[in-house]
Formats: sequence, structure tokens, C-alpha cells
Amino acid sequence: MSRQVTEGRYFVEAPQGGLGRRLPLVIDAPHSGHVLPADFDTIAPTAAILACGDAYVDELWSIATHHGATLVAALFPRAYIDPNRAEHDIDPELLASLWPHDARPQPTSERGVGLLHRFAAPNVPLYDRRLSVAEVERRIHDYYLPYRHALRDALDTAWRRYGVVWHLDCHSMRSRGGALDPDAGLLRADVRISDGGGTTADPAFSRWVIAEFTRLGYRVAYNTPGHLDGREDLVRHFGRPAERRHSVQIELNQSLYLNESSGEKHDGFATLQSQLGKFAAALAAYAEQHSEEV
Repeated sequence: MSRQVTEGRYFVEAPQGGLGRRLPLVIDAPHSGHVLPADFDTIAPTAAILACGDAYVDELWSIATHHGATLVAALFPRAYIDPNRAEHDIDPELLASLWPHDARPQPTSERGVGLLHRFAAPNVPLYDRRLSVAEVERRIHDYYLPYRHALRDALDTAWRRYGVVWHLDCHSMRSRGGALDPDAGLLRADVRISDGGGTTADPAFSRWVIAEFTRLGYRVAYNTPGHLDGREDLVRHFGRPAERRHSVQIELNQSLYLNESSGEKHDGFATLQSQLGKFAAALAAYAEQHSEEV
């Protein structure tokens, strides 16, 4: 395995295989981390902190590196700082003093799950205090920006080589919307695809992704109403289809591979990973058909 780990903050896994073939495919998993930073200073149970992340998504998608994709994944938990939020998505309720930089809270911050989370779960606060400006700045400098820069570098490397790049920002979701979600209590599809309402990727590519998951037997939702509320910042930031930079967010229903109560894998994990392998193989063929090395 060709995995480069950076100071317990994130890792980049290069394409695998004897040929070491590298295609303009980049997968990122910003919410799978479970390494708690020493300065977290949280009062929430570790189980609750990890449960609000995307358990094992980096492991599920690592199979794509066998088909020419590069994988970038965070090692810190999203509750510490969320790489899939805008840097200005600052929750004023969480700070001990006025934020001296750009602050434009999004609906995510209003629900306590912005750049810095207020809750690990409904009625499970992360802190018994307010955070200082200095510690928030440190989290941005030491964790948030390095992760996003690593993802940027992987995307830029692929784009410079091929003149095109396809980026899948990968997550999981509970089988029902939680109390902090816009779809609270509602059953969810097996796979949810988002592309910023058709602004972060060529809609033809999004339709291809939907068709492939449907062909594999999954129920797919696309740009679910109420979902475009600041939770797609990575694809919005990096997706520029006019420049042939296509970013799509993919969420997998946790019930497909996880016991949602215990957080442990069940027998469906191997099945889902195998299916993702088939998807990745088809994606590699798609990339080879639609790109040309420059």
C-alpha cells in the first residue's frame, strides 16, 4: 500500500497495482477520521464523537486506488473541525470572543454543526466552555487547511496531466435523517448524489454516476431538496465544470454496511466494498474514454 500519512492529520493513498496506473480520479473522505487531537478538550463521549462521522468510508473507497484513483482522507474527527465546511462558517455561539476574521454562519452553524461543531449528537454538547479565537485559528491552520491543500494538490496534479479531473467527495449517512438534519425522521435512499444543483460537475457525469449505482441495484437520490445548505463546501470549492474539474458528493446509507447502534461493521461491508470496486472499475473506464494525457 502506497499511503503517505502526514502527522496524524490526513493521508494520501496513491493508485495501487503493478502498473501503478494513475487516472484523473480523486476520491476524498473528509469525515472518516478517528484520531482525537490532544487539544480537543471535549466533554462528549468518544463513541458519540465518532458516531457523528462517516465510519469506514475511507476503507470502503480505498478499493478505488486499485483502479487508478488517488485517495485523500482525514484522520481527525469532523467534530474537531469539519473540512467540508466553508472557512467562514463560524458559529458565534461557540466562541468566547468576537471572531476577528470573515464570519458568515451558514445554516449548518445555526444547527450547531458548522466549521466547529457545538454538538456530537442532539443534546450531546462537545464542550462545557466556549472556544478561544486562538484555538480555533490553530485548528484551521494545523488541520483544516492542510487537508484541503492536500486535496487541492491531488486534483491539480491530475488536471495538469490530463486537462480534466473527476472528484468524488465521499460520505455516509444515517438511514433516517437525524434531529440536526433538514430531513429529520425521514427514510433515506441507499445512495445520495449531489453536485450543487448541477453547478459543481457536468450534469452528464452526475447522470452517469446515478446510472451506475442504479445498475448495481441501489436506490439513488439526486440533489435532495434541503440538502444544499452549506454541507457541500468541498465540491462547491473545487468543482468547476467549465474548466473540466468535476466534483460530485456521494453519500452511502450506513445501514448497507454498519450496525447503526453499535457502529460496528456487519456482513454487508464486504458486499458494499465489492460493489464499489465494480463502480470504480467502470469509473476508470469512463475516465480513460473521456480523457487524454497532455
